[in-house]
Amino acid sequence: MNVLFNFPLIAALAAIIFAQVVKIPIRFAVTREFKPNLAFSTGGMPSSHSAAVSALTTGIGLIDGVTSTIFAVSCVFSIIIMFDASGVRRQAGEHAILLNQLIKDFQYFVGEAKDWQRKADYEKRKELKELLGHQPIEVFFGSVTGIVIALVLYNFY
Repeated sequence: MNVLFNFPLIAALAAIIFAQVVKIPIRFAVTREFKPNLAFSTGGMPSSHSAAVSALTTGIGLIDGVTSTIFAVSCVFSIIIMFDASGVRRQAGEHAILLNQLIKDFQYFVGEAKDWQRKADYEKRKELKELLGHQPIEVFFGSVTGIVIALVLYNFY
């Protein structure tokens, strides 16, 4: 059960949980929409991916030192994850939005042009997930969240 004493791991897991849960009140404060399912979804403010890797890297730096090889590996890993969260995954989400709109437009066109009887069955298909990635500000605050969580937890470690 030594894994329970692995501070970088505990810090990263705590940062993920905190970042996922805090999305609910942030969304409510901004839009007045209460969506508890945000705790289990991707995207949104703050980025839990960024929080996790930042907390992990901070934890490693605190335990093994910032000159250690494992800190360097974790730091590079964190940069790649945060770049991906704000780049590739965000673009995939924007593609999903466009594809979902094209399908809706096509369904409307077909329904109006031919009075398509099976339209209801076709509309039952699952839409692509649009909230995949993060805006750079969400990645930044996810990173700050992870660092702060790791520093706070380190005082109790």
